[in-house]
Amino acid sequence: MTMRHSRRRLRQAGNNILESALVLVPTLAIIVGIVDVSFAVFAHTTLQHAVREGVRYAVTYQLKSGMGHDASIKSVVQENAMGFLSGESGLSKIYVRYYDPTTFTEQTGTGSNAPGNIVEVSVEGLTRNWIASVLLGNLAPMNFYIRSSDRMEGLPQGTPLPAR
Repeated sequence: MTMRHSRRRLRQAGNNILESALVLVPTLAIIVGIVDVSFAVFAHTTLQHAVREGVRYAVTYQLKSGMGHDASIKSVVQENAMGFLSGESGLSKIYVRYYDPTTFTEQTGTGSNAPGNIVEVSVEGLTRNWIASVLLGNLAPMNFYIRSSDRMEGLPQGTPLPAR
């Protein structure tokens, strides 16, 4: 009788390992999927916050010490991006553009940041890989294109436009 019980336990132990494997793999895939989607939402909202702060900074014509207007705006975006846009490679993904409010044509050069124009701050071309690509192979990376814009405020009388 004891021999029969020990054989049954061995078979049940093998079944337990198989059942655990069959449950663990889909559970792990679901957890990795949740983490991936959560990271994508976190990165998008963080970058959206960063470009909004850049626009808020831009419309008030503030400048950081030793920087022009556009460089100051990019610096503010980089500071608010929680490391997603660190270094020169991150800085190259930040764009500051000015548009005429009536024709919506892009304004370039001196005076493009004049009061009344529209400023657009964007993060373009930032890519991150999915964690699931480690498990599932080569997945297309996440691409982030995030924009925010507002109308430039007026300057106090006699105050010159800051250099871009």
